[in-house]
Amino acid sequence: MVAEERIDGRFGAYGGSYVPETLVAALEALAVGAQAALADDAFLATFAAELSSWAGRPTPMTRMHRLGESMGVELWLKREDLAHTGAHKINNAIGQALLAKRMGARQVIAETGAGQHGVASAAACARLGLPCRVYMGAVDVERQAPNVQRMRLFGAEVVAVSGGDATLRAAIDEALRDWVSDPQASYYLLGSAVGPHPYPWLVRELQAVIGRESREQIMQQAGRLPDLVVACVGGGSNAIGMFHPFVGDQTVELVGVEAGGKGPGLGEHGASLCAGKPGVLHGTYSYLLQDADGQVQETHSVSAGLDYPAVGPEHAMLLDSGRARYLQASDAEALAALEDLCAMEGILPALESAHAIAAVRKLAVERPGAMVLVNCSGRGDKDLGILAAQSQAAAS
Repeated sequence: MVAEERIDGRFGAYGGSYVPETLVAALEALAVGAQAALADDAFLATFAAELSSWAGRPTPMTRMHRLGESMGVELWLKREDLAHTGAHKINNAIGQALLAKRMGARQVIAETGAGQHGVASAAACARLGLPCRVYMGAVDVERQAPNVQRMRLFGAEVVAVSGGDATLRAAIDEALRDWVSDPQASYYLLGSAVGPHPYPWLVRELQAVIGRESREQIMQQAGRLPDLVVACVGGGSNAIGMFHPFVGDQTVELVGVEAGGKGPGLGEHGASLCAGKPGVLHGTYSYLLQDADGQVQETHSVSAGLDYPAVGPEHAMLLDSGRARYLQASDAEALAALEDLCAMEGILPALESAHAIAAVRKLAVERPGAMVLVNCSGRGDKDLGILAAQSQAAAS
């Protein structure tokens, strides 16, 4: 049995709100405001209209005949890569931007790793006329340069963070510091199902449109529910959005795929659920990568969006309850899966999504002939620079 989150934002033993006193009132106001908005038919109608007419929902579901046959499974992709701005991030961004406007915020603060949440936030704020400032690790600014340009074209201020590990963790740290300085006038548009309550719940609710559509589409197109639902996991928003509507379907196995990086050692991967232990980071209690002294460790992944040392608390609950299991895919496996999907199906996935595709080959050995539904959480245009560098390194 999977425990339900309690009213205080707990997912079983996980979740909660571990923040400075200066943020308590802002988070309480956000929790009240978010619960009221998501119970308001007028707000939900506006959100649905934006998803449909502006973000391009519902996104399609596509059978991968050639790639599935090569793996020995019936493979389907949920095409979040075809959503406006190129990833699932737009669902959460427009929902929270609408909430920020409803709550009277004068500016929006966001963080980003792979840049897709930053782009989605910048686009949503442009749509609604809200100033937007995006914090991004300096390492990610360099390796995701096209997304930085897109954010600036949408009118956002992009702040490169050179401290700490200069990736997503450092970007969240700086965004939180900014929010602490003026929590009344600012709205922090958090991009994943992490952080203090109510963010893990709020992001899950806004992203669950992925799983609801998927469940309806697979029944229409395939005539039954899939045997496995697979998604990549960094912070965990695309996966929890896909998993949540399937949690009650006990015949459907839920599989999350973390960044195996370049090896099993601390600092070589981003597999918080597979290799971490519980602790507190960025205001929530969940699994995270830490050493024997409890010091949070730097991570590595070829994909900027999975390069994070913790994971959303609902995933921690799903792991402990046994309702979902979590695997790893290495950098090399993800790159190979990306090439396979390009060559066999004419689809360029994000490197994050390629981790989920890579895991299907392992799952096919266990369950040959299974129907597998994978969330293709984003498109890979943003990763062309990384892919070119990988090809150049391999050739030298």
